Amino acid sequence: MKNWKRLLAGAGVIFMLLAFCLPMIFAFGKGENSGSLFWGAIGIAFLVPILIYMFLMAYRIFGKKEKSVNSNVENIIFDVGNVLMEYGWEPYLKSFGFSEEKYEKIADAVFRSKVWNEQDRGLLPEEEYVNQYVALAPEYEKEIREVMEHTPECMSVYDYADAWVKYLKEKGYHLYVLSNYGSYMLNKNREQMSFLKYMDGVIFSCEVKQVKPEQEIYKTILKKYNLKPEKTVFIDDRKDNCEGAEKAGIRTIQFQSFKQAAAELENLGVK
Repeated sequence: MKNWKRLLAGAGVIFMLLAFCLPMIFAFGKGENSGSLFWGAIGIAFLVPILIYMFLMAYRIFGKKEKSVNSNVENIIFDVGNVLMEYGWEPYLKSFGFSEEKYEKIADAVFRSKVWNEQDRGLLPEEEYVNQYVALAPEYEKEIREVMEHTPECMSVYDYADAWVKYLKEKGYHLYVLSNYGSYMLNKNREQMSFLKYMDGVIFSCEVKQVKPEQEIYKTILKKYNLKPEKTVFIDDRKDNCEGAEKAGIRTIQFQSFKQAAAELENLGVK
């Protein structure tokens, strides 16, 4: 590729020299047509730089588009919590005004417990999961039930979410959601997820009875939508979920901020 560019540049230099030298040659030439040839050469001398400039501008414009189309990334899979929607369980729990001790015990019994991830799997009725939370801190049964009733309030769509996925959709990328989500919260939050209209496919853990970072859920989305892992990028805020995707052959971006994730996508050729 570099040799091809050098040859083209060399040929261009020679052509430019000839274009500018021809008027001088014809100016001192003799003959009936020397005047016409002189003015013709003058025209070429002015026309050639213009044509070269137009060629370079066209190459810059269409060359960039071609690079984007030729990127081997075709599919982008998004997590929802802390990527497209804020998952703010801590400020939500603090809004109840519990003492520090009560706050910590309820946080451990609910949001920090293993039961929370199993609730995302959705194998049991929602009430059964609430009972399991209560069993971890029975002295706060009333408070835990109240907290669980309003957990959908933990989630809110980020300002950039719709514009980001719409932009990528218009660029021709296939977009998907792969998110751990309990059925109760999903039923309450789904209407807020305006970005879903841009998605080519959506998988929530409670609907397939699988959770990240287990391998089965990554295999499920690849198989269901016939995605090639080497042409797919997965964006998630959790390191373990990214590692799970990488084991399935999917490239990943661990989300820290919109700006950071967009920059890493661009490094992969997604523009």
